[in-house]
Amino acid sequence: MHSIPTGLATRQEGKQSLLKMLSITKIFRFEMAHAIAGYAGKCRNIHGHSYVLHVTIAQAGNEAEHIPAPGFIIDFKELKQLVNSAVIDQLDHSLVLSNSYLATHPYHTKPENLLTWQQEPTAENLLLHIRNALLEKIRPPLVLYRLKLYETADSFAEWEA
Repeated sequence: MHSIPTGLATRQEGKQSLLKMLSITKIFRFEMAHAIAGYAGKCRNIHGHSYVLHVTIAQAGNEAEHIPAPGFIIDFKELKQLVNSAVIDQLDHSLVLSNSYLATHPYHTKPENLLTWQQEPTAENLLLHIRNALLEKIRPPLVLYRLKLYETADSFAEWEA
């Protein structure tokens, strides 16, 4: 199985090397609820989203006219298994609340699907959590190139190496 480097050096080598990358993207969907402690708007209440996650994997330095058999940088099936085990299986149908939220709402500590985080479970922090989980799994020559997490149909957070 291919995995991603633990560092974030993929883009620090300069834009030149990025022009020589071949990438693939797979899209994942999951349902998750959260609340944002200390937020003045409606998102301070527990609510859910149907998230859409785009995961882009790249292989640097691939300037060949074709990819030798089997013909792909990573099998979509393998990428699906990797992302499902590292991310989706944990987050799908979970309730993510911060310690700050639970300190003021202690009656929410009972659900079996509760994940407790130090940070607020915003789209940005959720995306960083996903990035970190995937960086532990993906190894050279593959790199985690881009993540895009849609919280709603027209609102998303994006991370790029």
